[in-house]
Amino acid sequence: MDRSLYIDGRWVAARSGETIDVVDPATRRLVGRSSLAGAPDVDLAVEAARIGFATWSRTPAAERAAILHRAAALVNERVDEIAAALTLEQGKPLADSRKEILFGAVVLDYYAEEGKRLGGSVRPSDRPDIRSIVSWAPLGIVGAIVPWNYPIDLYCWKIGPALAAGNAVIVKPPLETPLAVGLLVQALHDAGLPAGVLADLPGGIEAGQRLASHPQVDMITATASTRTGQALMRTAADTMKRLSLELGGQSPFIVLDDADVEEAAAAAARRSFSNTGQICIAVNRVIVADSLADDFVAALAEEASRIRLGHGTDDDVTCGPATTAGVIRTARAHIDDALARGATLVAGGSTAVVDDLPDGLFFQPTVLDHVPTTALSMNEETFGPVVAVHRFAPYESATALANATPFGLAAYVYGRDLDRAWAVAEGLHAGGVGVNVNDVTELQAPFGGWKMSGFGRELGPEGLTGFSQQRHIRIRRHRLPEA
Repeated sequence: MDRSLYIDGRWVAARSGETIDVVDPATRRLVGRSSLAGAPDVDLAVEAARIGFATWSRTPAAERAAILHRAAALVNERVDEIAAALTLEQGKPLADSRKEILFGAVVLDYYAEEGKRLGGSVRPSDRPDIRSIVSWAPLGIVGAIVPWNYPIDLYCWKIGPALAAGNAVIVKPPLETPLAVGLLVQALHDAGLPAGVLADLPGGIEAGQRLASHPQVDMITATASTRTGQALMRTAADTMKRLSLELGGQSPFIVLDDADVEEAAAAAARRSFSNTGQICIAVNRVIVADSLADDFVAALAEEASRIRLGHGTDDDVTCGPATTAGVIRTARAHIDDALARGATLVAGGSTAVVDDLPDGLFFQPTVLDHVPTTALSMNEETFGPVVAVHRFAPYESATALANATPFGLAAYVYGRDLDRAWAVAEGLHAGGVGVNVNDVTELQAPFGGWKMSGFGRELGPEGLTGFSQQRHIRIRRHRLPEA
């Protein structure tokens, strides 16, 4: 599977002629190649986007919606082809790839309709001859940076509302997973998206820096590490771009002393090990009441033992390989650090060898117990299949322990007493909190972080207005109507 850059409604080679190899992380074999965009390609895409935006921004919302709906329908029709590509290049099980892609189509459909509802209002005035009209307008050209862990899903989170609001979008998809993205872009093209309105440029640091610094790019939206987000802010500052940044997380999972142990352990395992732990809202650390910690840790280890590693195309596989070798390096470092500080290894702890895949990037789902709050795994994002358990005594504040890091993307609370669990949730410094549920994403609700986990919101109506700006038109009437 090979792909080029998508600029001005056409597939073209990079100006430099450079390409990158795309490798299956389960086999380390070549899956395909992609053109590698550089700064000149970004400049070309911006030039085309300015022309495309001039027309697209004036296109009625209903017409924009029709194109997005057609694109969603095509994604649904082609889900098997896109899922096969995604599993081969990213590693996740085929069922998870399908789920991701189908939800991406739902997001496109949702914003197709939300775009038609982006209205304005007439505001009161102190003068009888004045009328104030407040309306929404698109920003212009949006630069979007998409990560490799959920490349189709997060692609749609960004382009769906941006296009529905009338913007042109230039996307830098991940180098690790550009092939499935290319198939998604083809669906948008086939749905009738006008030339110049969308560009797709797999590229490295050079392309990202040019996108963030380009004077004609009006906004940057990115899902990335906190360090990358800080670099984007510095680069975008000179041109005062609007920013929406969903950055690193370090999600706590609080288990209160009245929680259902089996339910909480199953939920924590799913949110810790799904997608090999490569999720921004993955459970990094469990803060569990000491009175039920033994039972909880045993149940969590049992859940980890049930996970079957293997190639994502195998039907009975529940966890694929890590997408990059860097994920394994970080997991090892966090495990070694925790053990050196007195933690106990309960399950996993090392790379795994799958018989017919000796070169795959597999890592055992790992459970660490008695992890001190000073450990790296309690303070930094692991982004791998490792969960650290810290026990708290009745006199300690689970809320204070959960809030002790500079991150605030997601947090979870489990307990039967809903009044108490709710009170704990309201004290957590996170953009999303799950109470007796291990997912904080909801299509019609805003998603985003506090503190070092970024700012700006995706999903919900807020995801649409985030790609829009308000305009106030104040009109004075020359003649007032006669009574």
